Amino acid sequence: MAKSKEHQFDISAKLDMQEMKNAVIQAQKEVDNRYDFKGITKEIDFNQGSKVLTLVSDSDNKVEAMYDILISKMNKRDISINSLEETKKEDASGGNRKYTYRIIDSIEKDEAKTIQSEIKKLKLKVTAVNQGDEIRVSGKNIDDLQAIMRHLKSLELKSPLVFDNFK
Repeated sequence: MAKSKEHQFDISAKLDMQEMKNAVIQAQKEVDNRYDFKGITKEIDFNQGSKVLTLVSDSDNKVEAMYDILISKMNKRDISINSLEETKKEDASGGNRKYTYRIIDSIEKDEAKTIQSEIKKLKLKVTAVNQGDEIRVSGKNIDDLQAIMRHLKSLELKSPLVFDNFK
């Protein structure tokens, strides 16, 4: 009797940094060309090394407008808006406002536990193993694995989940 094949996939929160960089460049170009931003401070700074994004302009409204432009560029590149977590709003030099965002590209421990308990709640014949910055889910029934993906996508999680290596 042939052994039935195990299927699996990985859950991670990997972020394509090149795509993020492209979204930032496109957002900066759009902001530079917009009439309502002429002659004022408008800065989008993406520090890939420290995974920090900073927006600076002369008012909260302008910073929020820049954020909306950036989000639209991220959406076009399939980058989850959950990838950005606001960490600080503060005054900057010259009477400007500065918003700082942390770029999330991994699943935090608490969230990994939540994901694993949600998978258990479904009572499917699968195993979910935490492998550091990703969770490997395996089982014999592909439909079970797809049900898990659908369920996890429906949850309000902080991490921008990515499902890959589906075999």
